[in-house]
Order: sequence, then C-alpha cells, then structure tokens
Amino acid sequence: MIKKHYINAILLIAIVFLNSCNLLRNITAKDGSGSAKVKKVRPSNNLTFLDDIEMLPGGVVVSRHKTSGITTNGPVYHYSEKGGSNIEDAHWLQYKYAIIANTEVETLTNVPLLQKIDEWWGTKYCMGGETKDCTDCSGFSGVIFREVYHTQLPRTASEQYGVCDKIAVSDLREGDLVFFHTYRRQISHVGVYIGNNKFVHAASSEGVTISDLNDGYWQPRFIAAGRVRKG
Repeated sequence: MIKKHYINAILLIAIVFLNSCNLLRNITAKDGSGSAKVKKVRPSNNLTFLDDIEMLPGGVVVSRHKTSGITTNGPVYHYSEKGGSNIEDAHWLQYKYAIIANTEVETLTNVPLLQKIDEWWGTKYCMGGETKDCTDCSGFSGVIFREVYHTQLPRTASEQYGVCDKIAVSDLREGDLVFFHTYRRQISHVGVYIGNNKFVHAASSEGVTISDLNDGYWQPRFIAAGRVRKG
C-alpha cells in the first residue's frame, strides 16, 4: 500500500512538472511555437492626416476647412498681418497654406492674400456673382486684386487676360493670373497663382479653393499665364 502511494506521488509530481514546462514554453517561446503569439507591427512610412480638422490659434476646429464659418463676420486674426520670412516669425496662416499648397512656409509671405483666401474659402460658385454668397472665377480674382493688390481688373476672364503680359509657366510668381478654357476653346476661367504650381480660384464644383496646374483636369485646359500690366 505504501509503495502504491509512493508511485502515485511520483506520477503526480511528474505531471505537475510537465505542465509547468509547457506553460513556461508558451510564455517564453521565441520560435512562435507557444500558444500565445505576439504579432509584430511594423511602423508605416505612409503618414496621413485626418480630414475636417483645422488648426487655429489656441485650438483645433473641426470643419470643412472653412474658417469663415466660425463667426458670422469672418475670421478674426490675432497675429501681425506681416508674414515672417523666417519660419520662427511665421504667421499661422503661412503654416496652414504651406501645408495646403505643399510648399515651404517662408515662400508664402503675403499674409493679407492668405487672409483673403481664408475669408472666401468654400464660397459657392455662381455665374456673374462676386460676393461671399456666391462668386464666379473672374469675380473672385477681381476681389483679390482690388482688396489685396489695390488694382481694378476688368470683369470677365477674357478681359482680364487682355490687361496681362503673357509669361512662361516657369516665370509664374505670386499674384500672376492663370487662364483656362473650361466649356469652350476660348478663355473662360481664371485663377490667381500663389506658388508651387498652385492657384486659388472659384471652381464651379467646389467654390473657392486651391488647385494644381498639373492636375489631370486643369493641365489639358490650361491656355496661358499672365502678369497684370502696371498702370
């Protein structure tokens, strides 16, 4: 009887030992043979930004990038209107539109222009309009030149082309005009160039927005670039 109990005790110890080793293997196994596996996640180099989030001084606003919708009187600017040519002195709008235009902050130094773009951003399109209720392309470019550059432009896109000297695309700089044909082979659309192949305009599908000259829609419709004559 004593021998039988002794054998049972040995068997019990053996079972406990084997189970302990198996449990230890599940916890410490490096070859993936354990029952508890940890999946390694490699960091992605493809960073994305969340849509509908807009940075403003002192906070974040969830919107469709329409700052002018924050207050009934349009945005209120708390910083100096003079844009910094150094990144340390940059206005917050320089940061915002450098991201949108995919360019260096220091290249967007005309803060009054950025303020006007921000103020009109998303304004819907309508033929013949030139107010914040709705505007067409030449109405908007006219507003930009009147209120930012203190220059009066003719009313239509083709007339605005008539007061410009034709320039090469490689010579484009902020404040030049870019002209397109959208529904006929003649000039029927105009935008204001802001840098890095980007131009701001009133598009029939999106309202006031920023587009790229190399975009698949705009590139084949591009006609010419022009610089408004002085005087």
